[in-house]
Amino acid sequence: MLISFIVPVYNTELYLEECLDSLLNQNISHDEYEIICVNDGSTDGSSSILHKYSSKYHNVVVIDKENGGVSSARNVGIDIAKGKYIWFFDSDDVLKNKSLLSLKSVITENNVD
Repeated sequence: MLISFIVPVYNTELYLEECLDSLLNQNISHDEYEIICVNDGSTDGSSSILHKYSSKYHNVVVIDKENGGVSSARNVGIDIAKGKYIWFFDSDDVLKNKSLLSLKSVITENNVD
């Protein structure tokens, strides 16, 4: 696995689907990256959205935990990440569609640490 996206989630139901859709609408195989969503005690509809995506996409993993803050959520994600590279991604961020192939090329051509 190449990349592990770690996405801490806390009450971002208004932005979450756009965020996840942008991560999934890429031009490399879903087998090459995982999206680890750490639900950090959300009290809105974020958890429901996350579980809907994880049931539909094999590369979306959801971890539910009590609220502990963004650093705590990231550490939980790091503990299970399988990717060679880790990308911290906020749950209201959007990745340009079909951009991971370019990133993959740069990583492999330049033997990035």
